[in-house]
Amino acid sequence: MPKPGTKVALAALAFALTIAPAAFAQAATETGHPDFTGTYTNASLTPLTRAKGIDSLVVDKATAAKIAAATPIAGISQKDSDFDSAYVDPNKGAPKKGGADFGLKGYNSFWVTPGNGLAIVHGEYRTSAIVDPANGQLPYRNPEEIAKERRPGAIRYLTGVGGNAGPEDTNLAERCLIGFGGTGGPGMLGVLYNNNYEFVQSPHSLVILVEMDHDARIIPLFDTAAKARAHHKPDVITPWLGDSVGWWEGNTLVVETTNVRAEEGKAGAFPLSTEGVVTERFTRDGPDNLFYQFTVNDPKIYTQPWKAELTFRGIKQHVYEYACHEGNYAMPHMLAGQRLEERQQAAAMKAKMPASKGKSR
Repeated sequence: MPKPGTKVALAALAFALTIAPAAFAQAATETGHPDFTGTYTNASLTPLTRAKGIDSLVVDKATAAKIAAATPIAGISQKDSDFDSAYVDPNKGAPKKGGADFGLKGYNSFWVTPGNGLAIVHGEYRTSAIVDPANGQLPYRNPEEIAKERRPGAIRYLTGVGGNAGPEDTNLAERCLIGFGGTGGPGMLGVLYNNNYEFVQSPHSLVILVEMDHDARIIPLFDTAAKARAHHKPDVITPWLGDSVGWWEGNTLVVETTNVRAEEGKAGAFPLSTEGVVTERFTRDGPDNLFYQFTVNDPKIYTQPWKAELTFRGIKQHVYEYACHEGNYAMPHMLAGQRLEERQQAAAMKAKMPASKGKSR
């Protein structure tokens, strides 16, 4: 006769087995750690922060479809001739200074591929990448100050905004220095297009090739957090995309990034000071996908550490070169236009000067 509670325990076990995810074979490196080598995408219409009027992090399929359809860029496709015709009219003239339309003035619909629906994480439709705080919002310490500082760069493709005295004055996107909108991280997020990544892993390092702007994160890997943190670079060294080191916690790869450059922290998808620390976690979530989580700890800007979650979905396509630096004619043309304006202003001032009434002795 079974002991009291045995039937209940067996029933609970049977129920757990019915809802547990199917087991899958996980490739490993020669060190025995999971091998994340592959090509992935994080494209989706789920924003970092939750939109106004949406209270739940998780919604059902029907609600997810409605939210996705209401996203401003969701209806734009390669067949959207009305969208394209509005931007290719040769008689339309140049856009006004500071003008913006969801950052799309420089693109026709061929390029607009942010994703087709809300992000699915652990089988759930998510309305924001942020899961903590529960309201899906960035916990700013001084929101008014942040809004004032970030307004000029809140939309990355504003026209005619930024200095043109020299190439150092133009913004990161115009200079093609790093991917736009935080694609390369730390905190790798999807953007308007080019949301693909190639992971190449060896026993001692992980390279993440980011399609947008062709960034490459080279992350050394260690067995423990102590060993990894001992290999952080000195604070005076601030590489693009920060100083990243990684270590293993079971089957999860943890990556800690410090010393993010000030310019990157101001221009990315979310504010980050040079004192901020971003901790990313990668775990295999099925045979093809990676569960991706990152936590931002930056007391200078935020009242608490905050956390976001995404899925990197495995894809079969290749990641092609994004030759932004080599093909970037925009910046020289902008600087040439500024020099022309300066010459015109100088000529106008000279023309207004009174004529000399006599030669000097």
